[in-house]
Amino acid sequence: MTEATEDTARHTAANIDIASSDNVAAEAEAVKMTPLPWEKLLVLLSVRLAEPINYSLILPFVYKMVLDFGVAKSTKDVAFYATLLFTSFSSCQALTIMYWGRLSDRIGRRPVLLIGLAGNLVSYMTFGLAKSFWVALAARLFNGLLAGNVAVVKSVISEISDDSNRASMMAYLSLMGNVGMVLGAAIGGIFADPAHQYPAVFGNIQLFITFPYLLPCAIGCSVTVFGLLMGTFKFQETLVRNKPRAVPPTTNSSSQTLAIETAPLLAIGDQEAQEIHQPAQRSIKELLTPTVVRVMTTNFFMCLAMSMGDQIYPIFAASSTSDGGLGFESRYIGFSLAISGLSIFYVQLFVYPRLERKYGALFCYHRGQMMLLVPFLCLSLLSLLAAHLERLANGANIPLLPGSWSFSVELLEHAGLWVLLIALLLVQIVAKVMVFTSINLITANLAPSRNELGFMNGAQQLAMTLTRIIGPLLTGTIWTWSIKHAWSFPFDSHFVWTVATLFTLTSYFVSLRIPKTVNTFAAGKNNDGGSDEE
Repeated sequence: MTEATEDTARHTAANIDIASSDNVAAEAEAVKMTPLPWEKLLVLLSVRLAEPINYSLILPFVYKMVLDFGVAKSTKDVAFYATLLFTSFSSCQALTIMYWGRLSDRIGRRPVLLIGLAGNLVSYMTFGLAKSFWVALAARLFNGLLAGNVAVVKSVISEISDDSNRASMMAYLSLMGNVGMVLGAAIGGIFADPAHQYPAVFGNIQLFITFPYLLPCAIGCSVTVFGLLMGTFKFQETLVRNKPRAVPPTTNSSSQTLAIETAPLLAIGDQEAQEIHQPAQRSIKELLTPTVVRVMTTNFFMCLAMSMGDQIYPIFAASSTSDGGLGFESRYIGFSLAISGLSIFYVQLFVYPRLERKYGALFCYHRGQMMLLVPFLCLSLLSLLAAHLERLANGANIPLLPGSWSFSVELLEHAGLWVLLIALLLVQIVAKVMVFTSINLITANLAPSRNELGFMNGAQQLAMTLTRIIGPLLTGTIWTWSIKHAWSFPFDSHFVWTVATLFTLTSYFVSLRIPKTVNTFAAGKNNDGGSDEE
């Protein structure tokens, strides 16, 4: 009797092992990545590309544009007016971005995306034709009011992806943002004031003499036109409104209950089943758990530091060496940003996905923060080398092409300046890829259910938009104040970089208290709990 019992136990254990193996295999099959919906994704990425290109378009030439408008009393006041042009866009975007997101929940994603693209087209053509500072400012304000596409695009990504491929699709979305920022800066630097930069080609074209900043704006708007065409003819609406399912009146109460419980498995698709079983939305107080607050706080300080870095570089590069800058022309600024930006494709598509799969988004976020400290601490020091080279050349501009140099120690010093500059900008761009992509994933992972994805993405985007207001304001104010006063280091032209460094360190120390659970997509586990495990 005992032997029979033991045999039975052994057989039972063997069956459990086999069943466990089958479950593991099934789970492995379940997490296999769903193929990306390339047709939908490519249309969405073409729509997304327009905004970052046109946002960064003015970076290389805004300093010279403000000088040409004659609104600044001296060169030391240029940064203030350049800051107004930057913050005007973000200020208006902060006021309306939540509205556009909610409107897209009511009327659909497609019409809101098309409105945003149309507004982008009109505003940037107006900006390129502006002959006064106030017309340019009005164009930026109008552009910001209609700039809600980035939040809507994130909602579309959530709707056309699943748990297995969401990270990959989010990486492509971040790639488009980074590529757009680099392309925009390159276009703005290379094609601004073409009649003077390339007199042999554009010198006799009166249009570009009268409107020196029209060409880069027109090139940027061509991307917007392409996005409009793709959105109009190729984009398929992704918003699915819930429709209650009627139960035949002939069934009794128990039959109705049975029908409701079994219908999602037997009669309808996964998407419809998901809609039926969606939990009620939590209140904002319930959503603002300690981990969510820490993530939003570190995101705010990190975006603030990066916003200051994005704003200060073109002003720093265009300012004279006597004011602590590099003394570059617009095309050299665009060239430096374009060259360093070539790394985005490799890092975003190959390096980051492998690091994220192996170590998690939080690890990548921390490494990106640490990397960003390097350019913030070192870029301003290049002004010392640029001032030395300018003294050697008796005030001549720093040559860009090696063909204009004669082989000498000066040649090596010029080459050294560019090598160091490109290397530091390269580190900065890689760090931004790591930080932005990671925080996008972490924010999506925080949502306890799919019903809260919109809130999390909207809150993150609002925080980023606010930093685009505060960052440029701080940058312009600090830079103008520091070069007007003969203070010693670090309160001279290096001070703005020091402040950005402090914000980065603050963000890093806050993020150290974020648990590793943010590496997991909480909504994918159907976790209805609203608290964090501390």
